[in-house]
Order: sequence, then structure tokens, then C-alpha cells
Amino acid sequence: MTADTMVRNLARFVAGTRIEDLSDTGLEQLKIRVLDSIGCALGALGQPVPEAVLAQVGDMGGRPTASLMGGDRTAPDRAALYNGTLVRYLDFNDSYLAPGETCHPSDNLGAVLAAAEYADASGRDFLAALAAAYQVQCRLSDVAPVRAHGFDHTTQGSYAAAAGVGRALALGLEPLAHAIAISGTAFNALRVTRTGTLSNWKGLAYPNAAFAATHATFLAAHGITGPTQVFEGNKGFMDSIAGRFEIDWSHEGLERVNRTIIKRFNAEIHSQSAIEATVELRAEGMREAEQLESVDVDIFQVAYDIIGGGEEGAKTDVKIKEQADHSLPYMVAVALLDGELLPAQYEPERITASDVQGLLNKIKVRPVDELSGRFPDQMPCRVEIHFRDGTNVSREKRDYLGFHSRPMDWDDVRAKYDRLAETATTEDLRGEIASVVAELEERPVRDLTSLLRQVGQ
Repeated sequence: MTADTMVRNLARFVAGTRIEDLSDTGLEQLKIRVLDSIGCALGALGQPVPEAVLAQVGDMGGRPTASLMGGDRTAPDRAALYNGTLVRYLDFNDSYLAPGETCHPSDNLGAVLAAAEYADASGRDFLAALAAAYQVQCRLSDVAPVRAHGFDHTTQGSYAAAAGVGRALALGLEPLAHAIAISGTAFNALRVTRTGTLSNWKGLAYPNAAFAATHATFLAAHGITGPTQVFEGNKGFMDSIAGRFEIDWSHEGLERVNRTIIKRFNAEIHSQSAIEATVELRAEGMREAEQLESVDVDIFQVAYDIIGGGEEGAKTDVKIKEQADHSLPYMVAVALLDGELLPAQYEPERITASDVQGLLNKIKVRPVDELSGRFPDQMPCRVEIHFRDGTNVSREKRDYLGFHSRPMDWDDVRAKYDRLAETATTEDLRGEIASVVAELEERPVRDLTSLLRQVGQ
């Protein structure tokens, strides 16, 4: 590679990232997201889909150089797949909102952690690599959204995962640029992943992309080259998918993590403020479900399109978890009935129960232009419950606890982590894991992975 290209400029930025590039706030927020992601992962242990992935990883085998959470060791790409599946499966991990795209930057944790353990990296280098993956995915989501073109947000994730893995492996500029080029060229997923009748693949699309990006990065580390004009070249990313965009990586930092948001409820990200409003209304004097006439949810256009019955399909035929956690009618209905929205609300018997199935058809979702204009700086909504006797109650929200205008702190996330990890860990082990995360910039990354292998043992 002789001339500068966009991918080479990106690789130069990634290779040069250091933990010192993060502000104190950014470093704290990144560690909070590591703890949140681990809680989501440990809460998913034993679930059918992760178990199926674990069985496949076991069948394929691999040199044992990276840890599986709650298990043994395997090759780094397979660890990226399984641990990424755990982080993603509950759909409870963090998100980033750009005007034309939504992504989950913590989807990169499994791959970056596996590569860092393989390289025997310090916690400082792991955090720098993860922060780089966050920055790449968020900034590409800002300037090069792909959803409207029929592609999934894992498309930008292929660049981010390769960047984070390459930084964790401490690759030089040339192999890192080739790793990102190979991954960005090869792994472009269709948006049908999240439209229409949803399947298990909704939760596996990014783990698969991270698995593939990890594999591609190791190929580049062994000298395999990729298309170095992946962004700007003839029939490259701009030409074929995203359209023209500009980003000057020489002026990027690592602070985008501060704009990511954490989920308070186990629900698709655009539903969070509506679920908070629903739970608050219920706590203030919810009546019996039989007394409800209807529930109106006014919300911004993106939420309507993805989870409200808009362009990505109707949301009242709900039979499995992947359909339930992307159906605003289901989520509002079950939150009204149960007063919370956690993994228990997605157990098969809860999804198919007659009370929630009857109520979800009384939930009416509609997009409102005034609310749409306030997104993504806000997550606005109005929830109004109408009763058979003619009375009604309502609540309007602009954000929720976990949004960047009302961020969760360490204690908030520690409580979420404890609740999710409770059945898989002892109190002492949970405390040890949390302590290592809190001090990760001063610890080797294997202090963390060795504890995660002990989960469930």
C-alpha cells in the first residue's frame, strides 16, 4: 500500500489510540459499559440460542487461546462469536442513536476481549481498543447510515470490529488497514435481519460479523491483503451502499462513548422512554386490565418504523422473544401488566399468555411529526391510557434513565449487573468481576477473562 486511502487514514487513527486519549469521564463511562455488557452476557447464560452457538463452537473446536464466559477456551474468532452472542442475546446492551442509524457499540466487546486475551494485552490496551471500536462504529453511523439503503447496522460494525481487534493485537498500520479493508468489503448484511417476521438471526447478526471480522484480522496479521479503496473505490462502500461522505480521522478522539446510552429496560432501545412512562403510570394506580379500553402511544418516526408497525412490519403477531422485544405493543402491554420489563417477560409462557396477548392488541402506536423532529437529541413520547369508564391518564417523556441527558452512574449499572448475573454467579464472584472492571486500566486483561471463565463452574 503506497498511497493514502480512507481506510489507511482510519487505520492510522486506530493504531495511534491510547487510553490517555480518553477524558476521565470517557474512561469511567467506558468501564460502566464494560460492566453493563458483562451483566447482559451473564444474564444470557443457558438460554437456548446461546447454548446452540456454544454447541457449534464446541463441535468446531479451536486452539484454546481465548476464554468463553462461563466455560472453557477456544480460538479467538469462536470466542468472539459466543461471547458476542451472550452480550447481544437479551437485547439489553447499550446503543447509539444517529439521525439515520442505530447501533449497539458494545457488540464489539466479545471480539475485542478475545483478541486482547490472545495478545496477553494490558487492561489499558483493551480499553483503548474497545474505545476505538466504539468511535469507529458511532462515527460511521453518523456520516454513513445504511438502513435506508436496505443494509443492516452490522455493515458499519464490520469496520469497527476489525479496528478494535486489530488495535487489541497491536497490529501495525499496514496489516491493520488490510484487516479493516477485508472486513468492510466482505461483510455487508441485509436489513431484512430486522424486518418482517423476526428470527433468531436478529441477535446473532452482529456476533457473526464480529466473528468474521476477527477471522479477517488474523488473516491480515499473517500477510493477507485487502481492497485498499474499500470506501472510495469503484463499487466500494460509498459507490455501492452509503453514498459520498467525509470524515477526517486525524481529528477524531475517543469520546463518542459518552453519547452512547444504556438500557434501563430489557427492550429495544427506541422503546425506553415509552416503557418508563408506562411503568410510572402503572405505579401511580393502574387498574385491572379488563378496565382498559385502549392505550395510545405517540412516538417519533424511527421508533414507529422499527417497533411500532411502520415500514419494518406489523408488530401484533408476537410468538417468540425476537418478535416480542421488537414489538412496542407487546412491550407496553407486558409492562402495564407486570410493572417491569426484564428477561422474565420474554419467557415463552409469558409471551403467549392470554392476558398479554389480549392487551397488546389494544395498544395503538402512531408517529407524530413534532416528536420526530426532536429525535435523536431526545427520545420523546406520550403514553395515554383510556379506561372503559371514560377516564384516562397520560405521561409525556423526553428521555429516560440511561439516556445521555440522564446517564446511569456506576451504582445504577452495578445494580443492573447484579440482578442479571445473580443466577450465574456467587456474590463474591460478582464482586470480584466488578472490582476488576473498575480497576481495569491497572490490571492485565487476563485478570478479567479468568474470572469470567469461572462463572457457573
